[in-house]
Amino acid sequence: MSERTAPIAPIAPTATTTSVPSSVTAETPASGRRAARVALRVVQVLLGLFFVFASALPKLIAHPTAVEIFDEMGWGSAGMYSIGVLELAGGVALLIPVFQSVSAVALSALMVGAFIVQLTAFDGQNAATPIVLIVPLAVIAWARRDHNAQLLRLVRRQA
Repeated sequence: MSERTAPIAPIAPTATTTSVPSSVTAETPASGRRAARVALRVVQVLLGLFFVFASALPKLIAHPTAVEIFDEMGWGSAGMYSIGVLELAGGVALLIPVFQSVSAVALSALMVGAFIVQLTAFDGQNAATPIVLIVPLAVIAWARRDHNAQLLRLVRRQA
C-alpha cells in the first residue's frame, strides 16, 4: 500500500469561523493588575460610603436606634458621637489616597472593638458584622501599604 499526501491549504474564513483578537482570549498581566486595582477601588468606595452613611450618620444625627444601643451599653451620647466621628473620619479617609492604608488599619481596630462589644454587651447578636468588615479592610491596608511611606514623608516634611 502506498500513501499519497496532498499539501494542506489554509482554510479561508467562512461565515462560521471568526477571528478572535488575542486581547480577548488571553489576559495580560498588566490588564489583570488594572482589574485588581479597579476592584479594590470599588471596594474602598463602597466601604467608605458604608462607614459614612450607614454607620456614622445614624450616630451623628442621634437616630433613636443608635441612642438606644449606646444607652443600653452605658456609653451615652458622648460614646455615640465619638464612635460616629471616628467612623466618619475613617470612611472619608478611605477615599483619600495617602490615608487609605492607615484608615483601613484604624477602622479594622475599631471593628475589633465593635466585635468585642457585640460579644460582651449583646451576647454576640451581631458579632459577625465587624468580622466581615475587617476582611476587606485588611486587604485594603495591605494593598495600599506603599502609601504609608508617602504619608510618613509628608509628616516629616511638616515637622
